[in-house]
Amino acid sequence: MSLSIEVWQRDATTKRAVMKGALDTEAQAELKEKIDPILASADVKALILDLAGLSYINSAGLQYLFMVRRVMEAKRGCLLLLNVQPQVQKVFDIVRALPAESVFTNIEELDRYLARMQQDKGK
Repeated sequence: MSLSIEVWQRDATTKRAVMKGALDTEAQAELKEKIDPILASADVKALILDLAGLSYINSAGLQYLFMVRRVMEAKRGCLLLLNVQPQVQKVFDIVRALPAESVFTNIEELDRYLARMQQDKGK
């Protein structure tokens, strides 16, 4: 199964990428092609990966997501995961990949988090 990735601007500092398919060794190059320009942008402070359609992830996919998280944190931004499917969540749980506060079950939960984050920065 291949990977399709659709990226769009959510607001001035947030990008959202929707992934469908399998994030494996072959698909990692395609994801890198779409995500690396976002990582290079100084303006993007939050990257949301919507994983509702992601059915599979392997170690190469995990490794790339770890790198994305490190880059976002280095530029004082964040990587947020949305709609993580149970089979993918199980992989994250096994490797203790991501902090629970960066994984959201639905868009409403994510929106509340982003609103709180923006309010806190205004203080």
